Amino acid sequence: MKGDAAPAGEGAGPEVLALAKVVARLRSEVVDLEGVAATTAVVERAKGVLMARSGVSADTAHELLLGRARAGGRTLLEECWLTLGQIPSNPPPATAPAAPPATPSADAHGAPAAPAIGSGHRPLGSRAGTAALRPPLARLADGLAAADGGDDVAELLRTVLGTVAGVDAVMIYALTSAGNLELVGRAGIDDVLAESWRHIPPLAGVAAHEAVTGRRALWLEDPAQDARHYLLIGDATDRWHSRAWIPVPADGPPEKAIGFLRTRSGPFPSDIRALLRRAARLCAGPLGMPERPRDAEAEPADVDVAAAQRMLDALAGPAILLTPLRSETGEVEDYRIDAAAPESVDVAGRRGKELVGRRVLETYPTVVGTAVWDGYLETLTTGTAYEGEPFTYEEVVAGVPQQSVYSVRASRLGDRLVVSWIRHDTSEREARRLADMQRLGNLGWAGWNLATDTVTWSDQVYAIFDRDPRHGPMALEELPRRVVPDDLPKLGTAVRRLLSEGEPVDQPFRITTADGVRHLRIVAEAQTDADGTPVEVHGFFQDLSAQRGVELALRESERAVLLQRGMLQAERALAASLQDTLLPIPEQSLELAGLCIDVAYVPADRGINVGGDWYSAIELPDGSALFVVGDVAGHGLAAVGTMAQLRFTTKGMTVTGSPLPDVLRRLNTLLLHTATDPSTTATATMVMGRYQPWDRRLTWVRAGHLPPLLVRGDRAGFLEQPRGNLLGATFDASYGQAVLDLLPGDRLLFYTDGLVEEPGEDIGVGLDRLATSTLRLLRAGHGETLARTLAALCPGNRDDICVLDVHVPDDP
Repeated sequence: MKGDAAPAGEGAGPEVLALAKVVARLRSEVVDLEGVAATTAVVERAKGVLMARSGVSADTAHELLLGRARAGGRTLLEECWLTLGQIPSNPPPATAPAAPPATPSADAHGAPAAPAIGSGHRPLGSRAGTAALRPPLARLADGLAAADGGDDVAELLRTVLGTVAGVDAVMIYALTSAGNLELVGRAGIDDVLAESWRHIPPLAGVAAHEAVTGRRALWLEDPAQDARHYLLIGDATDRWHSRAWIPVPADGPPEKAIGFLRTRSGPFPSDIRALLRRAARLCAGPLGMPERPRDAEAEPADVDVAAAQRMLDALAGPAILLTPLRSETGEVEDYRIDAAAPESVDVAGRRGKELVGRRVLETYPTVVGTAVWDGYLETLTTGTAYEGEPFTYEEVVAGVPQQSVYSVRASRLGDRLVVSWIRHDTSEREARRLADMQRLGNLGWAGWNLATDTVTWSDQVYAIFDRDPRHGPMALEELPRRVVPDDLPKLGTAVRRLLSEGEPVDQPFRITTADGVRHLRIVAEAQTDADGTPVEVHGFFQDLSAQRGVELALRESERAVLLQRGMLQAERALAASLQDTLLPIPEQSLELAGLCIDVAYVPADRGINVGGDWYSAIELPDGSALFVVGDVAGHGLAAVGTMAQLRFTTKGMTVTGSPLPDVLRRLNTLLLHTATDPSTTATATMVMGRYQPWDRRLTWVRAGHLPPLLVRGDRAGFLEQPRGNLLGATFDASYGQAVLDLLPGDRLLFYTDGLVEEPGEDIGVGLDRLATSTLRLLRAGHGETLARTLAALCPGNRDDICVLDVHVPDDP
């Protein structure tokens, strides 16, 4: 293997020779380490990439890496580095440099942070906008590259697998040499519970212990059954109804187990089991490495590092100090960040000194093979400063992809590298943001230098004033010529106070344009000299025309509503007055043809319109009595008018001796012929009866109305109904009549549907309720006021209620 790298080319430059030596040394070392490479972080990350791309198992991914290495004449570790260097499925916009990256989150000044300096692709942490669309194992593999310790791994597992696998909590246990279990990572577990189960002695019946020692996954899916065999962690909370304990693969016997806890009950489906097994395999590398100290690593900071940190603290912009980490043969394997400027930010959002002690390749493995990595090596070898070409970098800020242009510079400082990077398009982006803000808010800024008599406008001000930019901005003195005359006094006073006294201005006014009048607002303040004299004015104009139009439309709508309300209230008052005149409600019971009559009428509680319920109880010329209850469809004056028409026509025809079925037929014809529009024909229901006192016989008819209720003795029942269609429905309507002989003590109730109907309820339920309530009230002694008491039992009635109680007195 070493002989393959030797002929790197005679006369080649020192950087080429140095790179050839690195490759030769790596090939030699990898041959010896190939047997254990599957457990290293590099191999596990490469396997995770293939698993995410191809959807294969961990074992299949390992075989793919071995096959590709053999086909390309490379070692397994070389193939892993090449795979990690090609993580994105699409070509990156440009080759990125290597070192502390910029987070996609905004910096302290609101600008998006710089990209990861050291990655040839978009950093893993910058994919917030698209992470939900990526396979869970790919997201897990990306996140594990930045995980530091068991808690980070546990939280990452819970976040990634929470939605797809229903994982609500994660616990990671490590088996000590004494056989105890130690909690080394947790997520979704409160502090009290974690402390209670932090140390578990080697007891029988602990699922986590059995998973590690037995080298098999345990699926606890029935809490009641599982509690008989295992000591369930957190069982007192009765919170997790299904659990999985999966050993983490290792070189030898497993030493760690991951517990996935779910609040949902039921078994783990086969695909979820496979997903959790693969997730545990991905965690083998990160959980197998010791946690990194945050402040430093390897050798302690020396005087040079401390001096460099003080220097970087005073710098504006991102910069870091990298210390190369070398192998036993002296070749550079990685870089450690030993000092960082305050504005240096990585993809995880860590700033400044929070980066100190971090390694580049642990977090950004894709730097290998890029021009930046080669530039770092060249600078360390030759001392020549590396000046990277500007490149376009794509980042995701608030879920929106954006492109920025960066340059990276590296120079040698002793045995270390000082790396800095700059962003070229910051001012351009800020200008775009300001322009977008002005356009969306329909406002623009303006400045007036009173000493030089110069005026500056933003582009949006020209649009607001409908002014051609070629004519330049208007001076303050020109503004009154565009202002509507009625607004000049107030605006002139405000501007004079601004220019003479420096008093701030916030004044609405109107201007005339070719498109009409626009409603504007000026907000401005003055800067004064030492004597208090204004020397400069700056502020903004805002076009409020659209808002003003909405306000005017709202006012018109309010006026229309008030007018309509007044008309409806007047109509209701008129209709109520007509109803009171047409339907006088007696204050006490009536006597008619030897019968006792009790009447009740209750208008609807809702709405402002008067209904069309009505009644009539009169004595006919032959000594008989006529009882009528009707209900006109609709409300308002139209319903009251139809009610009056039906009431008086019914009286007239029955007084002249017309048979009751003929009366209904003529009323039906009347409604059909008096309608001005067939679509607005009035309809009505009606029940009518004629009582003959000499033989106590009642002849009655109906037109689509509910049946009367007969109370005889201790029983109440509804009369059999003769045929009869709704009035005003059709010319072909026919009407029959029925005869009933009343007995002393009988009661007959005529009523409208408001007494029995409830929304969403079958009418039969309401009729049964009426019969039951009537018997109960009569037993309680409410016979004299039965109609009014029944009506009072319907609070919050949605419709008018009319009740007519006809009582046949007992014989003397």
